[in-house]
Amino acid sequence: MSKHRSTHTETKASPANILLPQEERESEETHFLVVGIGASAGGLAAFEAFFSGVPSGSNPNMAFVLVQHLAPEHDSILSEIIRKYTTMDVFEVSDGIKVQRNCVYVIPPAYDMAFLNGTLQLLEPAAEHGKRMAIDFFFQTLAQDQHERSVGIILSGTGSDGTLGIEAIKTAGGIVLAQAPESTEYNGMPSSAIATDLVDYILPPEAMVQQLITLASHIDGGEESLIAASKNMLDKIFVLLRAKRGHDFSQYKPNTIFRRIERRMAIRQIESISEYVKFLQQIPEELEELFHDLLIGVTSFFRDPEAFLSLKEKIIPTLFALKPQGSVIRVWTTGCSTGEEAYSIAILLREYLEKQKLNYSVQLFATDIDSLAIAQARAGFYPLTIASNVSPQRLEHFFTLEADGSGYRIHKNIRDMLIFSEQNIIKDPPFSKIDLISCRNLMIYFGSPLQKRLIPLFHYALNPGGILFLGSSESIGEFNDLFIAEDSKSKIFKRKETQYDTAKTIGRIVPTGTLNRSVSVQNSTKTNASPKLPLREITEQALLKQFNLAAALVNAQGDILYLHGRTGTYLELPSGEIGVNNILKMAKDSLRRELTMALQKAITTKEIVRRMGVHIQQNDYLKNVDLTVRAVASTLSIDFPLYLVTFEEVPLGIKRNSSTGAETKESDPIGRIAALQQELQIQEEFLQAANDKLEATIEELQSSNEEMQSLNEELQSTNEELETSKEELQSMNEELSTVNAELQTKVTDLSHANNDMNNLLSGTGIGTLFVDTNLNILRYTRDVTRTINLIKSDIGRPIGHIVSNLVGYDRLIDDIHSVLDTLTPQEIEVQTIEGLWFTMRIQPYRTLNNVIEGAVISFVDITETVHIREALRKANELLHGNANDVK
Repeated sequence: MSKHRSTHTETKASPANILLPQEERESEETHFLVVGIGASAGGLAAFEAFFSGVPSGSNPNMAFVLVQHLAPEHDSILSEIIRKYTTMDVFEVSDGIKVQRNCVYVIPPAYDMAFLNGTLQLLEPAAEHGKRMAIDFFFQTLAQDQHERSVGIILSGTGSDGTLGIEAIKTAGGIVLAQAPESTEYNGMPSSAIATDLVDYILPPEAMVQQLITLASHIDGGEESLIAASKNMLDKIFVLLRAKRGHDFSQYKPNTIFRRIERRMAIRQIESISEYVKFLQQIPEELEELFHDLLIGVTSFFRDPEAFLSLKEKIIPTLFALKPQGSVIRVWTTGCSTGEEAYSIAILLREYLEKQKLNYSVQLFATDIDSLAIAQARAGFYPLTIASNVSPQRLEHFFTLEADGSGYRIHKNIRDMLIFSEQNIIKDPPFSKIDLISCRNLMIYFGSPLQKRLIPLFHYALNPGGILFLGSSESIGEFNDLFIAEDSKSKIFKRKETQYDTAKTIGRIVPTGTLNRSVSVQNSTKTNASPKLPLREITEQALLKQFNLAAALVNAQGDILYLHGRTGTYLELPSGEIGVNNILKMAKDSLRRELTMALQKAITTKEIVRRMGVHIQQNDYLKNVDLTVRAVASTLSIDFPLYLVTFEEVPLGIKRNSSTGAETKESDPIGRIAALQQELQIQEEFLQAANDKLEATIEELQSSNEEMQSLNEELQSTNEELETSKEELQSMNEELSTVNAELQTKVTDLSHANNDMNNLLSGTGIGTLFVDTNLNILRYTRDVTRTINLIKSDIGRPIGHIVSNLVGYDRLIDDIHSVLDTLTPQEIEVQTIEGLWFTMRIQPYRTLNNVIEGAVISFVDITETVHIREALRKANELLHGNANDVK
């Protein structure tokens, strides 16, 4: 596999624990790649090969952050080892260090590490030792902070740490590389990453740096910014994709599309969007690659555990309680990707059925536009990494481990509950009569207009009381009239019951020119009624015809649910786009104020509100209308109050002058004053009602604002929980392997130093003996055996037990004690039984920390010197003797 690169020219700055101002920090963060490298057992050799691949004499213009599984109780020498293979500055991370280009940062032992605002933050591990996923944690924070500037590399190691992290990087638009399994010492981690099909490059470590440099140059080197590119060019890409796969991406969020296209251009090393359009036309395979990149489905079993726990405890029991035994529970999972979420819901349903011993049928429809993902979901085969999200009990009960140990396969009793199908939710008809719809983390990629089409569509597809299960970053938006929150934190909503569901849903999904849809629906209902009516209904219909009142059934917002009689005199359609018919907007100008005040008062006081003698104008006449608003007790399972607004015309008309508008009949002064007082009272009541409504609205907004602030703080202070687990023994083996590799390197260095020292001592011919403070022999050189009878088995024995070859000298023990007590070296000439002479030096053994840990006794052969000295003495004596004879 292969993909692309990027370059930079900014000079290197030394790391510091000081954060730049926000403007500078954002600018700095967006000018170079940050490469996170995760490794475990066998990672040291991979690190060495990786940094050996950096071209000599050049800077890669990116930052490298190494996350290695380290034993918490051992100091790491990884930084020292890496320095041998790179000319870049290498740092062991300190808390808050600022990340700079052309620098290497190494995680210290016993810490988790996160990336925040261009700095590395050290945290005490939250998970117990053996279950930490340090690479996943760092990669996820890197993706959240750097987005498309994040790069994740998985090197040698066992287990699956890093697999969840690369999914986060891929979702953020970053690049993912993995070490070729054949080049690893342990291929568990790279193989787990490759199995996700999210890896852009599979390369040996020594080839990765050059690939990254090329990628960086194409990411930053393009002169034409895609965001500023011609909309025409982007539309051409959408047309090609629609022609190839029949899916329209023009309704997706622009930033999502921009990042994916930029990434594909970098992978193909194409500079401008116009060139990329030509490339798409010439290479159909690239259209497939782009299509699947745009549809990256990052999912997992029981993603967001708290939400699934709420679904299990609060929602699923209700689904079964609302239906009799033997009936069918219908579930629809949209954007199911590779099926993990759909299977998770099926497992919860199966667990409840088995626990309660119920007899229900379950139909779970799982749909997605990606045929490859659907094929994988149908197979029901998943890698071993699902063990981090699925409990051991569920793995044992609902999965089967493959004979070759390559992964888990879902049990047939769960698989038979699901029907997977390829469906385009935007244009294909929805399923109907559904009890639960799960649409998690799909709408976050859609633009607002498309989201506003889907929520009413889900409302239409659900049964009365049905449940909508959304992702943590999704909501129902402005559709509070269609759904009510069952669990706001878990984003679980219940379908509201209305009498205009179908009309409202159709009006929002497919705009039409049909006026007064509510009436049409109700009229169609009437035509289907039975011709044989009970006596009560016959009486009620006769009364309605007799009094012929115009009336409207509305909710608290004034949305019209049903109209009765001739309401055209009082209501008229507003100009512009027609959505939901609202009585306050449709009321004529002279009636709107009174109607608004009356409805508000009825809602507040729960009483019948009447407004008598309200004037409305019809043609050249004023009409008097008695307006009444009263609450209606509904026998339906409706979650909101209803109100009946009636209009009763008073049979009194006053002829108005068409030119002046003045009344032809003058009122008496007393009546005029009474009318003005009544109008003033009405105005005061209207203002009071408006004030009450405003205060209530302000309180609701304050409450919503506090809730959003709390939610925002929670989201900012909490990272996505990683429900991953790993056997402690495996983790310890990885850490021990890492420590062993580091120690092996150190042993090699010490071995070289020891060989050099042995050769040095042997070359000088000086016999040397090392003893500890208890005068036990630690080691010696070969030449010392000429003065003291030593063999290899004497190491560890007290030196006083060893027989020496010295003649006339038996103070060795006392002299060593004297040197250790006074720390003053001594030098003595001694003779062996063979007649050899040596200068014996005794001096303290000092460590680099100036600690006395014993003594060093060295023997320098001075036999020849002694003989020369003796010869000189004899010559001097002979010379003096001859001189005396002459005298």
